[in-house]
Amino acid sequence: MRAIIVEDEIPAREELEYLVEAYSEIEVTHFFDDGLDVLKFLQEHETDVIFLDINIPSLNGMLLASTISKFTKRPYIVFTTAYKEHAAQAFELEAFDYILKPYDEKRIAAMLSRLESAFKRDHAETTLPDRKLKSHQNSQGQQSGIPSKATSRVNLKKNDKIIVTDVNDIYYAIASEKVTLVYTQQEEYTMPMSISEFDSLLPEDLFFRCHRSYTVNLTKIREIVPWFNQTYMLRLKDLTEEIPVSRSKVKVFRQIMHL
Repeated sequence: MRAIIVEDEIPAREELEYLVEAYSEIEVTHFFDDGLDVLKFLQEHETDVIFLDINIPSLNGMLLASTISKFTKRPYIVFTTAYKEHAAQAFELEAFDYILKPYDEKRIAAMLSRLESAFKRDHAETTLPDRKLKSHQNSQGQQSGIPSKATSRVNLKKNDKIIVTDVNDIYYAIASEKVTLVYTQQEEYTMPMSISEFDSLLPEDLFFRCHRSYTVNLTKIREIVPWFNQTYMLRLKDLTEEIPVSRSKVKVFRQIMHL
């Protein structure tokens, strides 16, 4: 699931992002603090869920939700607000939920669980043909030239060329809107898929999704540097890039690395 957060208060936005990352597999792709900017974005990009504050500039959350409710393909809307009085109107617009600030962690966790279940249920019938097709293609070894997790190679794209690459040569990957940037020691490649999709193609024993925007090859880690909020920055062999470990991933990372 892909989500956007519409919130003009940075602390509230960061807290919500952390809770979404900690309690779900939902990928937050963009942040907005202005209603008109959201409307422009949705005209060109699809998203599955919008976490929507009501008191935002240009076009408030209620007017924005009213406009979105007329879309042919409507994302789930979860209102996040400090105001109780708009709840009835929110549910008239068929909002998925109405969350009051300050956030209650258990309340958010329960909402996210229901949201993911609803998404799977609502999309089960529409995705079934695709799943059957992919299953058939996998059995024939024809998944658009992209290997399954069992393989040790992956086809990376650069300048309209397909480069067959050993997964051990991949150092890390970064989410960049609709594509994923993949890095080896000397090259950068662009994969036309989300980082979640790309990550699913990699061997689980070699790669770790250390942040919502980063996947890292565990064998390429040279140094683990303590960072703020008890997180880490990872320095890699042969490269200057530093890779963050998000707070929600720290516990699993410590277990994997025996810290």
